[in-house]
Amino acid sequence: MEAQSFGVPLSYGGPFCGVIAAREQYLRQMPGRLVGQTVDSTGYRGFVLTLSTREQHIRREKATSNICTNQALVALMATIFLSVYGKEGIRELAEHNLAKASYAAQILSSQPGAKLLFEGAPRFHEFVLQTEEPLAQWSQRLLDAKIVGGIELSRWYPELRNCTLWCATEIITRENIDTAARILAAATVEKPVTT
Repeated sequence: MEAQSFGVPLSYGGPFCGVIAAREQYLRQMPGRLVGQTVDSTGYRGFVLTLSTREQHIRREKATSNICTNQALVALMATIFLSVYGKEGIRELAEHNLAKASYAAQILSSQPGAKLLFEGAPRFHEFVLQTEEPLAQWSQRLLDAKIVGGIELSRWYPELRNCTLWCATEIITRENIDTAARILAAATVEKPVTT
């Protein structure tokens, strides 16, 4: 689970929400708070803090919890986003993102010198694109058009040379995708001739 998909903007690498699992014997050493589900007096579902360490307020020198106001802000942003969209809205958003990613994968991989990798594998809103030219040759053109291209994967996977991970979400327009395809095609056309 990552709250960034639910209305939490990019902020230089964080903050993020996450899920941590542990055996019961280690619960008191976990950083954070545990939230439990319950039913209120009128029968409605509710959530309560079942474990919230007080040590950060009382014995700071021995505190294992690192929760701060910022985490509560992230949780509030995600809560508001999910409340506004609702169950049907979240499903519609997911289908919208899936369709955009499918369109982006199709249009980008149809450019000369581009190929969609892992085509038969299941995916949601991300895909891997391999190009003949390295990312450095065409990424600046994307940035000039105010488009952030894919993430170069060879940094982590050397065998994936000239491969980039792309993502399409609700904030990406069809025009952005078409522009990225034109820029990718132009990079192929402008490839220098070696003798």
